[in-house]
Amino acid sequence: MSAAQPIKVSSTTDSDERNELADELEASGLGPAGLASIGSVALALYYYYVKGDKQRGQFVGLWPATILGLATYLKLSRQEREE
Repeated sequence: MSAAQPIKVSSTTDSDERNELADELEASGLGPAGLASIGSVALALYYYYVKGDKQRGQFVGLWPATILGLATYLKLSRQEREE
């Protein structure tokens, strides 16, 4: 019979790993706002070309600029508060 293998326990938790991933995405410029913008472009293309609903596709296509503008405003506000 072989001896039982010890279980290795990681010192990092899932939340630590998620925080690291979120920090990496934000540093690269592809944070939640970037992902939401990409998703809304994809949704707009789906509505416009696949569903044939041009008006809805154009409406959803306006969201990325709004999302990115709001994210920029919030980031600048946070930087001003930190200074």
